[in-house]
Amino acid sequence: MSDPLDLLVKTEMPYGKHNGTLIADLPGNYLNWFAREGFPPGQLGRLLALMHEIDHNGLKHLLDPLRNRRP
Repeated sequence: MSDPLDLLVKTEMPYGKHNGTLIADLPGNYLNWFAREGFPPGQLGRLLALMHEIDHNGLKHLLDPLRNRRP
């Protein structure tokens, strides 16, 4: 099973306005919208909720080392 933090820098949003954007690169206002309206079920929802917490707390910089590991 992959580490959820690794998945944030590897997984693309599969639909919607930001289709194809890495979860780690989604704008805060989009993540806030999901937090208000409800995250989708399953792994995608868990990743969006995690990214929302990271973004909301100003911790996006913690993903930088993971981005640098990408092939």
